[in-house]
Amino acid sequence: MKTVLAAALLTLVCTGDFASAQALQNPRVKSADDISGIPDGTVMTQEFASVAAKDIYVWGWPIVNAFHRRSGFATVPEPGLKDGIVPIAPTGYVSMLTDYIAPEQRWVAHPNQDVTYGFGFAAVDKDPVVVQVPDFGDRFWVYALYDARSSEFSNLGKQYKTKPGTYLVVGPKWKGKIPKGITGVIHSPTDLVAMGPRIFMNDTDEDRAAIQKVLKHVVIYPLSKYTGKPVTMDWKNIPKFKSDDNNSSAETQYVDPNTFFDELPVVLKDVPPLPGEEARYAMIDAVLAAAKKDPKIAAAIKQAANDAEKDLIGPLQNFRTNGVALNGGWNTPPNGAAWGYDYLTRAATAKSNMYTNQPSETRYFFLEVDDSGDRLKGDSNYTITFPKGKTPPVNGFWSLTMYGPEHFFESNDLKRYSVGTKNVKDMKMNADGSLTVYIQHNSPGKDKEANWLPAPASEFDMTLRTYWPKPEVNSGGWTPPAAVKAD
Repeated sequence: MKTVLAAALLTLVCTGDFASAQALQNPRVKSADDISGIPDGTVMTQEFASVAAKDIYVWGWPIVNAFHRRSGFATVPEPGLKDGIVPIAPTGYVSMLTDYIAPEQRWVAHPNQDVTYGFGFAAVDKDPVVVQVPDFGDRFWVYALYDARSSEFSNLGKQYKTKPGTYLVVGPKWKGKIPKGITGVIHSPTDLVAMGPRIFMNDTDEDRAAIQKVLKHVVIYPLSKYTGKPVTMDWKNIPKFKSDDNNSSAETQYVDPNTFFDELPVVLKDVPPLPGEEARYAMIDAVLAAAKKDPKIAAAIKQAANDAEKDLIGPLQNFRTNGVALNGGWNTPPNGAAWGYDYLTRAATAKSNMYTNQPSETRYFFLEVDDSGDRLKGDSNYTITFPKGKTPPVNGFWSLTMYGPEHFFESNDLKRYSVGTKNVKDMKMNADGSLTVYIQHNSPGKDKEANWLPAPASEFDMTLRTYWPKPEVNSGGWTPPAAVKAD
């Protein structure tokens, strides 16, 4: 029987019938390159273009935002301070603060006053950057490196047990030689890199003085300037650059819907698609091609961009639209700075608090309402009480920070914008071992002022940050207590 079957198969092959059977289907798709795109000249209605444009706008908003921030930084000749308060540096460099960020800054929404910040941008296909990591001792620190999608791709920090050394960040198209003296190489997924060192500092004069010794060694600069020798910077004496955009109560606007679709194709040349995004890029190309040929389509997508800015991006300023809703009115994104295909939360974070840390470094919890679901307002008094042994479980530090409705600090007589690890030793515990924070516009009384987080007279929101959170924070085993309105 086996002999007969073999002979039959041989006959099929020899007569070509077997080959014909193989041709009954198209070749199997093995990669995105095997999938055809949208043919040139495909008819596209204004209505379809408008719908597609709104989706593209939400998807591309954080990316265009990042490129505008980088170009804004590139206007200065050397690392310094914008308006004397915000770190700014030319492409390839980082500028560092030597104290908490000033409450009046409006460049980046949702800052904290737990760390000394540094920030800068790079173009690492053209000129990689050298990253110096000094010995921070027991001090908490993290260097966050972000790609053009505002996803963090680095693991540099105390929680990663990163060794002091000199590291190199290179782009996907860079083909240079790694010089001697480099401790390790970090590969960025995109040419654009945003760089944000964060170094914890206690709210004391003693620690403000102590941190300066290590800050002078926190230096990031272009590979083209590398000599193999350590570099130091006197960050207390860097230049100050005057700007004309610091008079608003809101964050500087980095995306203009009227020019968005002119800028997007230029930006995307340096932002290759993620696996699975090839179809999205094909649709973007098709919409832009149709707009180029038809002025009515061009007008339709510009209007769609303006509508999306108002109706889709605008509401994402509210923290209640960011991440997952928890009991007690809190919201939290479980995938901060690790966005993947989560374009919604990526856009929400870019709008409300761009450049967060990934959850292994910091888990963020946002609050805009009290335990009854009512908006937090300065004409009411609230308390948040952590039961005994239930303060935020962290290996690093935690803080509860107060913000006005635009996610910036609001001035108060105490000049206190957060409470937490940095000042918990000065706070008073309740008799049962619990810790109560008093949240209100006016003083709760001298005996409670150590536990007072001053609120503005307007609506406000708060953020609880857990730096280097313990496992129960990211697993959901611990969540923050609600804000309870006082009787």
